[in-house]
This record gives sequence, C-alpha cells and structure tokens, in this order.
Amino acid sequence: MKPHPSTKSVLPGEAGTGPRRVPRWLRRTTVTVASVAVLSLTACLPPGGGGGPGPVPPGPAADLSQELTGGNGPFIGTAIPVDLQQAGYVQHEYAAAGTATSYKAAGTLSGDGRWTFQPDGTAPYRTRVLVRQPADTARFSGNVVVEWLNVSGGVDADPEWATLHEEIIRSGDIWVGVSAQRLGILGGQILVQVPAPGAENAGKGLKTIDPARYGTLDHPGDGFAYDIFTQVARGIRAGAGIGGLQPQHLIASGQSQSAFAMTTYYNGVQPLTTAFDGFYVLSRGAAGLPLVGPGQNADLSSAIIGGTTTTFRTDVAAPIIDVQAESDLTSVLGSAKARQPDSDRFRLWEIAGTAHADAHLLGSSGATIDCGAPINDGPLHLVAKAALRGLTTWLDTGQAPAVAARIDVADGLFPSVRRNADAIALGGVRTPPVDVPAVVLSGEPGPTLSPICLLIGSSKPLSAARLAALYPSRADYVQRYSSSADAAVGAGFVLAEDRPALIAYSRPQLVAG
Repeated sequence: MKPHPSTKSVLPGEAGTGPRRVPRWLRRTTVTVASVAVLSLTACLPPGGGGGPGPVPPGPAADLSQELTGGNGPFIGTAIPVDLQQAGYVQHEYAAAGTATSYKAAGTLSGDGRWTFQPDGTAPYRTRVLVRQPADTARFSGNVVVEWLNVSGGVDADPEWATLHEEIIRSGDIWVGVSAQRLGILGGQILVQVPAPGAENAGKGLKTIDPARYGTLDHPGDGFAYDIFTQVARGIRAGAGIGGLQPQHLIASGQSQSAFAMTTYYNGVQPLTTAFDGFYVLSRGAAGLPLVGPGQNADLSSAIIGGTTTTFRTDVAAPIIDVQAESDLTSVLGSAKARQPDSDRFRLWEIAGTAHADAHLLGSSGATIDCGAPINDGPLHLVAKAALRGLTTWLDTGQAPAVAARIDVADGLFPSVRRNADAIALGGVRTPPVDVPAVVLSGEPGPTLSPICLLIGSSKPLSAARLAALYPSRADYVQRYSSSADAAVGAGFVLAEDRPALIAYSRPQLVAG
C-alpha cells in the first residue's frame, strides 16, 4: 500500500496573534461521508465570465461583521490538516447573521430538474462561516469557492477543501465554508459513525462542542439553509468577510450530502437568486436534499430511498461540473440513474477505480476502519482538482472542460458496473492505476459490510502470476505507467502540476524486475 505523507497542522491564530498549535483540534477530527471520447468543446460564455465580475444579485446579505474568537479556536471536522501559514494563507471565522426565507415547491419536483420554488416562512439565523484566503491579497485569483459544509459524520466537515485545497492554494482562490445545516450548529442524528478520534463530538453541534466560542449561534432549520447559503454568498460578493476584496466568480460547492443540497439549490433556488456564477458538485446521489419545515434537520436517508430522481436543469446560465466516484454510481447513492448528456453548461466526469470516501480523504482515520480489504487508494482528488481548474477556466474564458466517457454500467433492477477480467471498471475517466494496474482499485467494498464500508471501496493487489503476465519487466511497467500518466494529463483529466503525484501512485516494487 502506498503511504500518503502526513502534514503537521499548524494553523494561524486569530486576528492579531501568531501561529498556534491546536492538538485538541486534531483530536476532535471526524470524517465526512454519506450512508454517501475525450473531446474539448467551447461553450457560451456564462454571466460574469470573461474575467469581469458580474452584477451583484439583489436581495438580503448575511451580516459577516463579527469575527468569532475565544474558546478552543475554529472547529472543523477534517482528516487532512493543512499548514495554512506555510501555504501563505490566513484563516478567519465569522458569525453570519440575518433573517432567512424558507422555500416550498409549487407543483411536483420533476425529473428534469425544472423545479419552481416559492418563499414560505422567515426566521432569524446566526450561523458560522470559515474563511481561508491568501495572506497576500495580491495573490487573490478572483475566484471564491463557497463550500456547503457536510454534516453526515455528525459535525461540520470540509471534504471539498480536503480534496481541492492544493489547487485552491496554488491558484490563489479563497475558500469559504458555510455552516448551512442545523445539525452542524445544534446537533442531531449521525448518518455515518466513524470509529476515529473525535467521534465523541459527533451529533452534538457547535454550541455544545464549544459554547464559549459558539454559544450565541442558532439555526432555524434546514428549510432555511438554502437562503442562508445565498445570503452568505451575497455578503462575500460584496467583500464582507474577505477584507473588502471583490470576487470575480463565486463557485458553489458541496460533496456527498452537500452535493444533494447543491442539486436542490441549482434546480430550485439558483433560478430565483442567480447568486453563484458556477457550481462544483462532487459525489451527488440521484435526488436532491429535501425541503423541510422549521426546526427540522433534512433527512438524507429519505432522499436516498424515496427521493425524486432528477438531473440538473438545463435552462440555468451558471455552468456546472459534476464529478462522480465509481462507487457513487451503483451503491447507496445510485447516481447512474440521474445521468444526463454533456452540454454547453454541464459536464459529468465519472472516475473509474475510485470510491466515495478513499484513503486520501479518510487520512489517518482510515486505520480505524476494517472492511475486510484495504480501503480504495485511488487518485480521485487529482482528477477532482483538474475539474476545478476546468470550471474556473470555463468561467474565465468560456472554454468548457473535456468531455469524459461514462463508466460502463449494466442496467437492471440492481445496476452494476461492468468490469474487465481483473475486475477493473470499464469506461469513465481513466488514470494509470486502472489502465496499468498493479492493484485492483474498485468502488466495490470489502467483504465486511457496514454503512461506511459501502462507501470506501477497496484496493486488492494483483497476484504475482498476473503481474508477470501483464508486464515482462519492471521497466516495462514503469514505462507504460508513465505513458498513461502523460495521456491523462494530455486529456485534461489530471493537471500537469499533479503529474508527480500521479506517478507516486505507481507500485513498481510489486512487479518483478
């Protein structure tokens, strides 16, 4: 198994302080999961594209004037701590306050995503927003990635940041994490329990985890989450919370449960608000996150089991890129049911040999999980970073990302991924670990089943006999792997800057010399 280097976590202190180590923050870490042809086309330039900021959409904006301080410092569930100071970034945390509107559907939620939402009730809110931005404002790219923080593990977590932070940092983007859902603030049912350090905080909510810092927060329920997300975006677009900087592009993002929320937002809310210039969706299911009443947490299980299968609507100007792991297609999420054609506003990348939550995303927490087989160790995050670059380029220039072949799925009552003789998925975005394999990377779980095991796939080494049949020598394996890496970069599915990281996934030591 290829080891992933760990990064010591040294986060900047709050305003006016020096760096401080936060071992308690690391011990409280949890993991976010959910019970979770190459052709280049030119698209129409979306609103706000071409390098200039679009008009500020009308409507109320969140008050981001109060910075949160004290207590134990910023709390976020992550298994990938990042040394922000070394990266040249600073972190600030704000209360986001205002009066939010909930929505109700007018008519049915149709499968084509052309939903009509109407305002329902209003309620005050006070949630939190976490901002990571370049310390040198001259490095700011103009792009702001606004992540709907994920609560499936029982606490606010930042899987989009964990997956994309290297690209965000080297590009000079700003990342904003929004505690959009009630569970993150007030607690509630845990969808997937991970037996890792920090599990004791799952389901409690920020107010209970650290009352000295978060005791004044309050959330009126997930029916108001969509407008809270909108109002934070309006505040950020006006420069609030980011030191008065003026964004050119606001990108809404969410992974897993938060990707369900992005589906609902894109289909029902974005047409009303035009709050975002682009959407980055990672590991969605077939349905959207449901609308709920005041004081309620959204029930993701009901969306997975009985939600309306829906595509993204095709009459919204903001472009969207949807990145799916192999395991998302046919496991509990069933995203293959919601496939749709690529267009001048939509791209779908399905990555062969990858899992909803993998060794990279789980980090050290993966060592506590036993599914009867090693966790999937595929390079999903490398392809995901290329997708983000593709989206920001799309917004800047109108040049759409590459079109990807779909993973080959056999239809039926229980759809399944078609595989070759080595049990490797056919079709989809291809990377060297699946086309020049030494280990079988799969979205299929190991033999020990549990909610978390359904999501993390597996990595199974090929036998020595099979490796000998595939590769006459170690040098042949290395050469073929290198050529495959060049092909992935050339196709636009891995960035040239990430080629060394892709090469690091090779396993020449398994091949006889």
